[in-house]
Amino acid sequence: MTKLIGLSGSLRQASYNSALLRNAAGLMPDGVELVVETIRGIPLYDGDVEANEGIPERVSALKDAIAAADGLVLVTPEYNNSIPGVFKNAIDWLTRPPDDIKRVFGGKPVALMGASPGGFGTVLSQNAWLPVLRTVGAELWSGGRMAVPRARAVFNQDGTIADQKIEEQLRGYLEGFVAFVRARRG
Repeated sequence: MTKLIGLSGSLRQASYNSALLRNAAGLMPDGVELVVETIRGIPLYDGDVEANEGIPERVSALKDAIAAADGLVLVTPEYNNSIPGVFKNAIDWLTRPPDDIKRVFGGKPVALMGASPGGFGTVLSQNAWLPVLRTVGAELWSGGRMAVPRARAVFNQDGTIADQKIEEQLRGYLEGFVAFVRARRG
């Protein structure tokens, strides 16, 4: 069984990105489980907190889940043409202490995708993640792009995908990423 961890970079309950992640979990190929995790509960990074109190329990649990998984799916909103602060903050915590970066992210296959009410999806946010992923040593899958534009028209009120073309695109994207993950595992 191939196990993936999925993280949405939004805290909003009705987030298009969280909806995209939930739909992805339901479209996984046979023999693959996508566990939807959350960044909710991760405090703002503060070196004094880290020094005095250690790594927060929520961060430690998420680090362990990512380290044990075969791959990671990051579903990123786009705020002001870049990475949302709460999402980058979560990744910053997940790289603490620095000696643990390799265990959590080193060589980890990562897929980026996202949904936006705007016309370009999350292309700029996804591009902004590239130096971050390089720095932590993750292996970005670049065999496809999943940037959902005009998300208001793509999702039903309950968060399911209303647009069959987008659902098929997502299915194909996930199949490509899973093939990449499996090839990396050998």
